[in-house]
Amino acid sequence: MANYRFGKHPPQVDYRTLRFKDYIKSSLPAPPATYNVLADVYKNLKTNDPTKLFPMDGNDTVGDCTCAGMAHAITTYSGLVGKKTIMPQAAVLKLYYHLTGGADTGLNELDVLNYWRQNSVDGVEILAYVKLDPKNHTNVQQAMQLFGGVYLGFQVQENAQQEFQNHQPWTPGPLTNDGHCVFAVAYDATGVTVLTWGNTQQATWAWWDECVDEAYAILPPQAKEKNFAPGYDLAQLQEDLNEVAS
Repeated sequence: MANYRFGKHPPQVDYRTLRFKDYIKSSLPAPPATYNVLADVYKNLKTNDPTKLFPMDGNDTVGDCTCAGMAHAITTYSGLVGKKTIMPQAAVLKLYYHLTGGADTGLNELDVLNYWRQNSVDGVEILAYVKLDPKNHTNVQQAMQLFGGVYLGFQVQENAQQEFQNHQPWTPGPLTNDGHCVFAVAYDATGVTVLTWGNTQQATWAWWDECVDEAYAILPPQAKEKNFAPGYDLAQLQEDLNEVAS
């Protein structure tokens, strides 16, 4: 079996983290039954090969999954506006070691997100990020539809690598002490699709409820545009973000 690494630390709690549900307006419709952001990305970039668009980024040798997930988000956001942006593996690893202080220790997702909120990464700046309640599937689905994906972390089940290798959906199982970060880009009635280890991976909602321990909606550069994400109070979120930052 090929080598796959993890590297996400247990969830970090910060009372200042803004919550997705606090900015939903009454006009925000229910999410569609199915959604796949990659359909638009593939159409815009004229390719449907996830192995080319979302490479391993070193996560077969080091625990940089939190940075690899960020790189996959960048490719997704760029693809939605017709721009092909694939962060070089060397850049992903350079950022990873910068954030860890030079050792292969893995990272907290909040540390990665806070860095990205304050710094441009591969030429991409984000507006903000907000915390999701993983148990609220409706909010998770709304976040994917509105913002192009969900940056999430989970406690790894024993068969995660084997199921990935065998192209089988992730299902609940005995949990290990490992944590992993992925970027979710699609959902339907059966579960979700995430980007990890240089490919896509399906997972059941039962797996989600058993394993996912943190999830975030990232507001991409497009969120600065007028009339982006109608039904979501971006103005109030920005105001609150500025207050927290000060």
